Order: sequence, then C-alpha cells, then structure tokens
Amino acid sequence: MASQAATSITGNMKKALAGLKRINLEGLRWRVFDAKGQVLGRLASQISTVIQGKDKPTYAPNRDDGDMCIVLNAKDIAVTGRKLTKKVYYWHTGYVGNLKERTLREQMTRDPTEVIRKAVLRMLPKNKLRDDRDRKLRIFAGDEHPFGDRPLEPYIMPPRNVREMRPQVRRAMIRAQKMAEQQQNNKNEGKESRKKEEKVEVTA
Repeated sequence: MASQAATSITGNMKKALAGLKRINLEGLRWRVFDAKGQVLGRLASQISTVIQGKDKPTYAPNRDDGDMCIVLNAKDIAVTGRKLTKKVYYWHTGYVGNLKERTLREQMTRDPTEVIRKAVLRMLPKNKLRDDRDRKLRIFAGDEHPFGDRPLEPYIMPPRNVREMRPQVRRAMIRAQKMAEQQQNNKNEGKESRKKEEKVEVTA
C-alpha cells in the first residue's frame, strides 16, 4: 500500500510538471493559494481573476497575461449549505442512456483537485485562451508540490464582506457589533460619571 501511495504521488508530480514547456513563463508570477478552510466559490473566483490577469493594469481580454496558480490542500476545501449532497456532476459516456452522475461528496473522496478545476474553468470565458489558462492551473490535494525552486508568492485572500454572508449570519454579526459598541459606550459613560463624582468630592 505504501509503495502504491508513493507511486501515485510521483505520478501526480510528473503530471504537474507536464506541459510547462508549452507555457511562456517569462515575466509570470507563481501565485500560491491555500485552499484549507476556504469556500469553494470564493476561492475559484479569485483564482479565475489571477489566471486571466485581471488583477494587472495591462489586462486585455484577447491576451493571455495571467500568472501561474498553484493550489494546495484541495482536500480541505469548504462548501456552504447542503452542497455536499445537493451539488451533482453529470457526464455522458457516449452510449445511449448512459448519463452518469456523482455528488460533490463522492467527487471529493475520489479526486478533490477536479472539484476546484471545474469550478475555475466554468468561470473562464469559453474561447481559445481557455486551454492555455487551464495549463497555468496546478492543483494538489495536499501541501506537497514540485515547484519549490520557483519564486513563489503566497496569495492573501481578501477579507469577506458582510454583504456576502447569508442573512442570518449577517444579522448575527451586526447584532454582535452593536452589543460591543453599547458595552464600550456604557464603560465610557461609567468612567465619565466616576470622574465627575470624584471632582465633586474634591471641591466639597
């Protein structure tokens, strides 16, 4: 079993290194995304932005100026709601009536890297640059990758906006902020009243 796992790891590393010769790496940055605990859709949207080069001032839709994207810990990705059982992937074998399906939970146990890849590819424009951008995306189930000799730049995910949260979570967060502000105001008022009382005592 250990030898099979080792061979599969080396096979994944060889697969990750394949196709780099077809990419013009001159001037490209190597951005590293840590998928551990990140929400699938938010992570995929950030990857699609970087892989298209939309975060650069030189972006043009007819030019492929995106950076190399390395995604680690794909097996620890998070999803919201009931997507593990409700989200279904479909494909057809080509035979009559052979429409296959697989839930997100089954796909995560089978190959978690494919979940992120499909999420990113479905956010990219359907044009001739799509295959070239797909080659710049390297996804790994764990934190091991063969690009240690490259100048890697960790990508910092932007903070989550309150409007992006679900209504119940958003209301709870706003309620907690108001409670904290009220407690702070009460403390400040208590301090001011004590100071006034001390001044009165001193003058008396």
